[in-house]
Amino acid sequence: MNYTWNWGIFWELSPDASGTYMQTLFKGLGWTLATGLTAWVLALALGAIVGTLRTTPLTWAVRLGDAYVELFRNIPLLVQMFLWFFVVPELLPTDLGRWVKQLPDASFWTAVVALAFFTSARVAEQIKAGILSLPRGQTAAGTALGLTLPQTYRYVLLPMAFRIILPPLTSEFLNIIKNSAVALTIGLMELTARARSMQEFSFQVFEAFTAATLVYLAVNLVVVLAMRRVERWVAVPGYLGGAK
Repeated sequence: MNYTWNWGIFWELSPDASGTYMQTLFKGLGWTLATGLTAWVLALALGAIVGTLRTTPLTWAVRLGDAYVELFRNIPLLVQMFLWFFVVPELLPTDLGRWVKQLPDASFWTAVVALAFFTSARVAEQIKAGILSLPRGQTAAGTALGLTLPQTYRYVLLPMAFRIILPPLTSEFLNIIKNSAVALTIGLMELTARARSMQEFSFQVFEAFTAATLVYLAVNLVVVLAMRRVERWVAVPGYLGGAK
């Protein structure tokens, strides 16, 4: 049986009364961006803390950070998503677990938490690598200036480390946007879920997923171009390819 192409499907009304199929896809994009951006803020904060702890002279902090990274990095994202959504509420006290399960947009918040912890482990590895790539003299210089260890990290090491790891951080930002598609398995109607819904209603599978693919490409292209501008803006002249 020959496939019947229908590119005008995007301007037809969706059976779920949410507008046209094009509007349905853009609503999904909104959830994708909200999930990715919220999870990224949390992942960056957690990753920075854990990655920094793993470079300190405190043995207990290094071991705790290593355990955190190994735990969240080695469990597949899909499994973590299911654990947070189905298992964790059952392990909480009854009233708290019931409150979690009855949260408005529970699938959204579950996806944010799962993505944040999963990605933070990867960010922590990059933060650690960025700090350890710096000359030891920078730490000694901070000490010579009378800075405490936390002040040395805040004013000397971390600003330079973040400049160094901006390219891999950009890749992680792209990954967290793409990984948000896994949230369709717990009921979040993000972009991929909306494309799947469109395909099920209209049977126009190629049109639905072609549109979703193009939207993902457009979003990722915007992120890449924006981060390249940020890299040039924060580059240190004469250091790691910075402007001279």
